[in-house]
Amino acid sequence: MDSTTPEDADPDERGPAGPLYVPVRLGSAGGRQLRFMRTPLGARTAVGFTDVRRLTAALGARQPYIRLAEPCLRALSEPLGVVLVTIDPQLAAPPVDRTPAPAPAAPARATVRPCLRHTGGMPLAVGA
Repeated sequence: MDSTTPEDADPDERGPAGPLYVPVRLGSAGGRQLRFMRTPLGARTAVGFTDVRRLTAALGARQPYIRLAEPCLRALSEPLGVVLVTIDPQLAAPPVDRTPAPAPAAPARATVRPCLRHTGGMPLAVGA
């Protein structure tokens, strides 16, 4: 049994979040797969949102999701090597600029000049 008292509890540690809205993607066989993210330091993390509005604000209205409790999310992600679970992450990346990039300029062609050395009275061209 756990015998922690309110004085022992970590004030920054949140309690159980209840059923979460978990982002998924369609798998190759038509099923749904958990969608993992990266922390600012690059570690993979499973994510869950406490409200569908938070999921929509971070990932967009077209993001599919399923409902899972946090222990289920952990149980599904740990065998895949993902041990972190982030609740209600906020998008920290700048928005993507969707304007097309300008076309690259054509490479400059080398100028062909006659060689100073003559062979049989005919100058040789450099780069020919």
